[in-house]
Amino acid sequence: MAGRAANRRVVAVITDGLRRDLVTPELTPTIAALRAKGTWFGAHRSVFPSCTRVVSSSFSTGCLPSKHGLAGNSVCLVDEGKLVLHDVGKPEFVDEKRRLTGRVLNRPTLAERLADSGGGIVFNNVSPGAAYMHDPDGHGYVYHRAGSYGPGRKRIEGEDELQVIQGPEGDTDAANRFTTEVVRERKPAYALLWLSEPDTTQHKVSLGSPQHKEVLAATDRNVATVLAAVEDCRRAGEDILLIVGSDHGHETVSAVIDIAAELVAAGLKQGLASTDVVVAPNGTGALVYVDPSQQDRIEEIGRFLEAQPWSGKVFPRDRLAEAGLPSDPGLAFGVAMASNETRNEYGIPGSSFAVSAAGGKSKPPGCGQHGGLGRYEQSPYLIVEGADFAPGAEVEAPTSAIDIAPTILRFLGQPEEELDGRALQGD
Repeated sequence: MAGRAANRRVVAVITDGLRRDLVTPELTPTIAALRAKGTWFGAHRSVFPSCTRVVSSSFSTGCLPSKHGLAGNSVCLVDEGKLVLHDVGKPEFVDEKRRLTGRVLNRPTLAERLADSGGGIVFNNVSPGAAYMHDPDGHGYVYHRAGSYGPGRKRIEGEDELQVIQGPEGDTDAANRFTTEVVRERKPAYALLWLSEPDTTQHKVSLGSPQHKEVLAATDRNVATVLAAVEDCRRAGEDILLIVGSDHGHETVSAVIDIAAELVAAGLKQGLASTDVVVAPNGTGALVYVDPSQQDRIEEIGRFLEAQPWSGKVFPRDRLAEAGLPSDPGLAFGVAMASNETRNEYGIPGSSFAVSAAGGKSKPPGCGQHGGLGRYEQSPYLIVEGADFAPGAEVEAPTSAIDIAPTILRFLGQPEEELDGRALQGD
């Protein structure tokens, strides 16, 4: 592997779920000011499903789900000949995915690519599954409240593990430790801080509400903590590429649809717990799996899904690649729920149907959600500041989460092989 570019390193901060139109001087002054110092990518998009575990995999590999192989926040895997629904967010998913399919992701992560060239350290406060998708095979360091790991997936214990809670307070604790220990002291080639906010709060409150504005301000302060450390290191002579952005946006839930129950009522699924047809909920998106023995039912299921008022866009098996989805065993349809421009009680535009979650954990109507192809959930923000990125520049060409890995690799002088994304230098 090529050597690391001399005196260069990357610091990235992701504010989970912060949509682009909410980056304003009033709501997020630090981030808004950074826009004037760096390059703003005004047509930045997520992937589909626009869920954190999927985007994390695309962020870390530079590839669409069709190549890295993780189709959703929840997915079906074949176990003893049956379709079994799995929650990717659980810490044990990494081991289950490896046991059932041979590997967790089908493409190398940034942690693997940089293992011999300065390494990578990830501090992450979202779900365990999303955190571990940055380095499922233990090439670098991943710190998470459910378990922190070093090279070889060796468990980090005691005072060195990350002991925080999810939400604003835990984000602040993680940001402070990340800034002191990683940015100022350990200085890996690649350092990533993935905050749980504003996503965690947006799932519980109305977008634009006083509670929402409070967490936006808290998130902005955490970003400011990291930025101050980066500037100190630059003044000491270090060449740091700074990346600040989000993975997806949010839309207001208009209604929650139980697609599995709808299929049962239509005579297209045997029962709510049956495995002939399994719906994997993904917020405002869904993956519909059909057992190979029931293939003659697929055409009718497709017609049913297309006809529903809550269905926005349906991708059948022969069009999964168009949506960037993998051709997993049994995966018959990807569904993006219908969305529109309706404003909520606080004047925030963007409304979407959501899919009923497993275990009765659905986010209620009126709160934020994501996962589909709605305008605002597909409007994360991205600012890149440092070498090759002009201050105050605005790029309107489409970019995506898959473009971040090649951008990092190019800055560090590493090969950009087998990637779906493209480096953003020069845009």
